[in-house]
Amino acid sequence: MKKLSRRVALLGVGGAVGWGLSGLLRPDLPTYAGTNRLVGPSGENILDDASGLSATPIHKHLHVSDSDQALVERIRSELAEARVAKRPLNVGAARHSMGAQAIPRKGTAITFENAGIEIDSANQSFRAHAGARWLDVITTLDPKGWSPKVMQSNNDFGLAATYSVNAHGWPVPYGPMGSTVRSVRMVLPSGELVTCSPTQNVDLFNLGMGGYGLIGVVIDMEVEMVKNSRLTPTFELMDASDFTVNYKKAIEDSAVKMAYGRLNVERESFFQKALLITYRETNDQEKLPVAGGSGWMAHAASRLYRAQLGNETFKSFRWWNETRVGPTLGGGEVTRNSLINEPVITLDDRNPDRTDILHEYFVGLDAFGSFLEASREVIPASYQEFLNVTLRYVAQDDQSVLSYARVPRVAAVMSFSQELTHRGEADQARMTRELIDRIVEIGGTYYLPYRPHATIDQLKKAYPRVEEFARAKRQLDPELVLCNNFWDQYLGQL
Repeated sequence: MKKLSRRVALLGVGGAVGWGLSGLLRPDLPTYAGTNRLVGPSGENILDDASGLSATPIHKHLHVSDSDQALVERIRSELAEARVAKRPLNVGAARHSMGAQAIPRKGTAITFENAGIEIDSANQSFRAHAGARWLDVITTLDPKGWSPKVMQSNNDFGLAATYSVNAHGWPVPYGPMGSTVRSVRMVLPSGELVTCSPTQNVDLFNLGMGGYGLIGVVIDMEVEMVKNSRLTPTFELMDASDFTVNYKKAIEDSAVKMAYGRLNVERESFFQKALLITYRETNDQEKLPVAGGSGWMAHAASRLYRAQLGNETFKSFRWWNETRVGPTLGGGEVTRNSLINEPVITLDDRNPDRTDILHEYFVGLDAFGSFLEASREVIPASYQEFLNVTLRYVAQDDQSVLSYARVPRVAAVMSFSQELTHRGEADQARMTRELIDRIVEIGGTYYLPYRPHATIDQLKKAYPRVEEFARAKRQLDPELVLCNNFWDQYLGQL
C-alpha cells in the first residue's frame, strides 16, 4: 500500500488542482461539470457508452429491426438524409467501447435489433444479421452441435461490432474474429451495396475489419464455425517470467482448444506469478449438454473480484482462490459454448461513484518480459485500482489495415476501477500514456476501443498504417457521413 499512499499524497484529498482535463479531449467533445466529480449531461438526445464518461449529444437514436433489402433501403435513406443535413451517422450494438467510438456527435445513431441467423453445416459457417449478438449465435448453433470459431469472452456484443473492432477471443490458435469472416455485405457511404471478402473487394474488407464503422454499414455477414466439444481444464501455476514459454507450448499443442492466463495483482508482488489455464477435448464427445453459463461459480468469482477494491488482503485471497481452490471446484468438464456464453453483467460493479475501465496491450511473445517490467513500474505507482489482467493469444493478422497483431502476440486485457472524479480521469490518462510509450517502445500496440487518452503521435507509432486508413476513408466518404468520436478526435486530425 505504500505506493498508493504516495500517489494519494501527490493528488491531494479534495480536488483536482493540477490534474484537470485540459488537453485530454478536444474542446468540442464531451466534458464534465463540477469541481471534482465527473457529471455528464443527460437527456433523450444524449448517448453514452460502457465507460459512463462519453455522454455525447446526438440528433436521434434509431432502433432498426429490418432485414435484407428492407434494411438496405432503410440505411440508404438514413445516409441520404444525414448527407443532406450534414450530420454524421454511425451504427453500434452494445456500445461497450469506452470513448464514444460508436457514437456520432450531433448525428444519427443506429442500433440494429434483428438477430436472424442461418446455419450452413456443409460449409461450416453461418450467416447472421449485423445486429445479432453472440448470445443469439450460441443459442442457434449449440443445439446443432456448432460453436463460433472466434468471439470475445462475453456474449453481449454484436457480430458486426466485433468485426468493426476486430476483437479477438481465447480459442487457440486463431487470430482476431475478422479472420473468421468469409464475407460481409455492407452499404457504403454513397449508398452502394457491396459484398466484401478476403477475395472480393478485398481493400474494403480489410478497411472495414477493425474500421470502427467508418467504411460502411454492415448488413449481414458469413462467419466460420467449429464443432462444439466437451473440454476439461488444466491449471498451471508458475513464475510470470516463465509464462510465454509454457503458453507457446500450449498453443502449439493441437489437443489444446482454449487457453488463457492470469497474473497476480497485489501491489507488493505485482505481476510476479502467472496462472495458465488450458482446455483439452475429452474422450467422450457424445450428448453434449445445452450451453448455459458458468453459473454460481461466476457470481461467486464476481463477489471476490469486487472485494479487491482498495483491499490488498482480498487481492491476495482472490489469487489464492484462483490458484488453489478454483482448480478443485472449477476443474470439471465443460463445453466450449458454455465457456464463452457469459454476459458482461456478471462483473458489473453497480457503484455510481466508480466505473470499470479496460486497457488492452499486445506484445510479442519474446517481449513479454519487458512488458512485465514496464507494467510493474507504471501501474502500481498510479492512483488507479487494478483488479485483473487476462492473457490471451492472438495469431498474426495481415488483413486489417489497422492490425494490432502484425506478428503473433500476447494480449493483456486489463481491468481498472476508476473513481468518477477529475483526478481519477486525469491520473488514468497520465498512466495510460506512460504505458503506451513503454509498450510501443518494445514493439507492441494498444487496443483502440477504449478511453481516448493516447496522443495522436502514439497512435501513429502503434499503428503505422493509420494515415493510409484515413486517406482511404476520405476517398470513400468525402462528405464524412460515417463518423464517430474516433474519427473526430484522432483520424480526422491526420
